[in-house]
Parts: sequence; C-alpha cells; structure tokens
Amino acid sequence: MAFIVKPKSGCKWDLVALGEVMLRLDPGDRRVSTTRSFDVWEGGGEYNVARGLKRCFGLDTAVVSAFADNPVGRLIQDLIYQGGVDQSLVRWVEFDGVGRTVRNGLNFTERGFGVRPALGCSDRGHTAASQMKPGEIDWDEIFGKQGARWFHTGGIFCALSPTTPDVAIEAMQAARRHGVVVSYDLNYRASLWKANGGKAKAQAVNRRIAELVDVMVGNEEDFSAALGFDIPGVDENLTEFETASFRKMIEAVVKEFPFQVVATTLRKAKTASRNDWGAICYYAGQFYEATNRAGLEIFDRVGGGDSFDSGLIYGFLANQPPQWCVECGAAHGALAMTTPGDTTMASLAEVMGVMKGVGARIAR
Repeated sequence: MAFIVKPKSGCKWDLVALGEVMLRLDPGDRRVSTTRSFDVWEGGGEYNVARGLKRCFGLDTAVVSAFADNPVGRLIQDLIYQGGVDQSLVRWVEFDGVGRTVRNGLNFTERGFGVRPALGCSDRGHTAASQMKPGEIDWDEIFGKQGARWFHTGGIFCALSPTTPDVAIEAMQAARRHGVVVSYDLNYRASLWKANGGKAKAQAVNRRIAELVDVMVGNEEDFSAALGFDIPGVDENLTEFETASFRKMIEAVVKEFPFQVVATTLRKAKTASRNDWGAICYYAGQFYEATNRAGLEIFDRVGGGDSFDSGLIYGFLANQPPQWCVECGAAHGALAMTTPGDTTMASLAEVMGVMKGVGARIAR
C-alpha cells in the first residue's frame, strides 16, 4: 500500500465527509421551467460519497455540515435519516424567519434526454453551510477521540464562500495529525466560482488544498480548470489518443503534488441518455483502467461521479488491490445513474454483479 488505512477498531466512523447538503427538486421527465410538481431528494457532492458508503457498502459514515433550523432543513434531515448517514456532527443555525441571513440550499435539476442535456439551477446563496468558519468544529475530537479512518471533502464545498476553504484545510490538517486518509474531489463548478474570482481563484484555492490530499479525484476538465494543468487535445469526449494524453497529465500532476492516488471517470457523452463510461486510477507509479462500458444508458447522470468515489474508497478501505478499487467505483457509478436522484439506490450484490459482467436479465 502506498498509504496506510487505519483499522476500524478504535474508530467510530469509516469515513467523515464535509460539505453542503441541499434539497434537490426534480421535475422527473418534465422541465424545471414548465413543470407543476417536483420530487425531492437530498444531495451534495461530498455527502453523496458518505451516503453511498453507508447505503450500498454498509460502512459507518458521518457528515459535517450546517442547516438553517426550519422545515426545509428538517426535511433534509429526514431524507438523511433514510440514507443512514450519522448527522450528529451537523450544526443547526437559528432561522430568522425569512432567510435574509441564513437559509438552506435548493438545487433544481432536470435529467435531460437524447440531444437535450441535463440542466441544473442552484439557489444556495447565504446558506448555513456556506457560512461555516474555522474554529466551529472540533476536528481533534472527531478524528482523535471518536476516530475516523478516512476524511472526504471537495471543490464544491470550497467554492461556496471565502471561509469554506479554510474550514476544509483545518479539517485536513487535523486528519493528517491523526493518521486519517484525506480524499478530495475537485468537482469544478463554473457557476459557483463565477462571483468568487472565477477560474483563477479556483486554481489558487485548490492548489493550496492539494498539498494536503492523499487521494485526488475528478474528471478531465477538473484537473485543467481547478488545478491549472493543460491536457493537449483533450476535451470532454475522450478518445484513446486523448486518454494517453490524460495519463501524461496525471504523471505531471503527481510530480508536483504528493498524491498517493489520482483517479477519474472517463465519460464520452454521445447523448444525455447514452454515454461511454469508464475510469482510470493512478497508484504507486502504475495506471489501472476499469472496464469501458460503451453506450451505457443513463436515467439520471447526477451523482455518478460521487458514486464512483464511494466505490473506489470502499475498495481501499477494504484493502483491495487498485484494479479492484477502480472497477468497483466504475460499476457503482454506472448503477447509480440508472436510478433517479443524486444518491445511490444500488446494493453491494448488484455492484459485484456488474463487476463480474452479470447481464441485465430480469431477476425473479
């Protein structure tokens, strides 16, 4: 192993995640701008990883976040209860009755179909999570006294406000003091950085954070936009030649930053509802590629990358070899995109079945 994962004995949690959890309003097969009804789910890039590890893989996870104490916050809480993630580390902030000073984030997302891409519209200004500051969370209590094996956060949380990167750094420093593995999903979102310094600010923040990361994940755009690494000839529709270029980029990344693992999904979006889907992982000087699933049918693509993360992390927590880890992540991500909502509805048996190439015939 290039890094050591602590045993579960003496640790309350397998993984602790830091991030904002929003209420997703989903118009189903309709459009946000014309629908008359929504389904609701909870979701957030960092939280989705913790939920996947709990719900699919059966590990003990917790989320650190903050909610405004009103009925919307309590609805998010109720949805988290269903996912089984420990929310004892969530901060509840007094609501002012209107939302002028603090509120809970909303995320309107339509799934897309065929030539119409998925579309997201966030409403998350002045949220409780975005106002988190260093010194509010006792990280030494979490990682030292109660104990955790793995800490995960990402670029979405760090893009919320000027203070959230400092919260993440504070948490990472404490995690490293206590021998906890640190993972980070770059998850670059141009909409979040638009009013917060743009791409230049994103790179400054993420390059500062990268020095504290053991396991770095993201897609091909993330490494360019969030860390400033150019990949000649690579766009969102990867070819074999471009994948080779992407490997060269990863080799450049690990020369500059102390990452033990670098992993990414490889997606070629033919249409919103049909993608080629794969993944690659760099570990201890070698590359490991997951099975490429050409023409994968997509029901709801949101959360596919987060489910890849949770499958990959599960593999390392279970002391599996790197090839197994990246295959598990890719299989779990593929399954997560066959169901609605940001979070997984897959079972461990289904993930193992996809990894083994079990077909999609009806199970009776």
